[in-house]
Amino acid sequence: MDRFIINGGKRIQGEIKVDGAKNAVLPILAATLINHSESVIHNVPELKDVETLIGMLKSVGCKCFFENNTLIVKSDGILDMNVPERPVREMRSSIILLGAMISRCGHVKISYPGG
Repeated sequence: MDRFIINGGKRIQGEIKVDGAKNAVLPILAATLINHSESVIHNVPELKDVETLIGMLKSVGCKCFFENNTLIVKSDGILDMNVPERPVREMRSSIILLGAMISRCGHVKISYPGG
């Protein structure tokens, strides 16, 4: 399967198995901002970019717990719309937070990504 097509305004629920690749997990981590609840992600690789994005999630108000390649992100609190400049400048892919933050908060302040 190359893609998922989701139609309609129905609530999405279920589980999918995703390989533990950086390019797979970074967009998933950004999507946890939209959840307003707890997200559990298994098979998360221990990489610098993953660590940096987890740090950004924490800096905007998420609670993150990482153990044995499983990450729990709690995004039910009030989020800060200002993403810190230093970690954003560390990696280009930090821009993936932009869409999720706008969806959740209506606006966001983020610097140009680096990396």
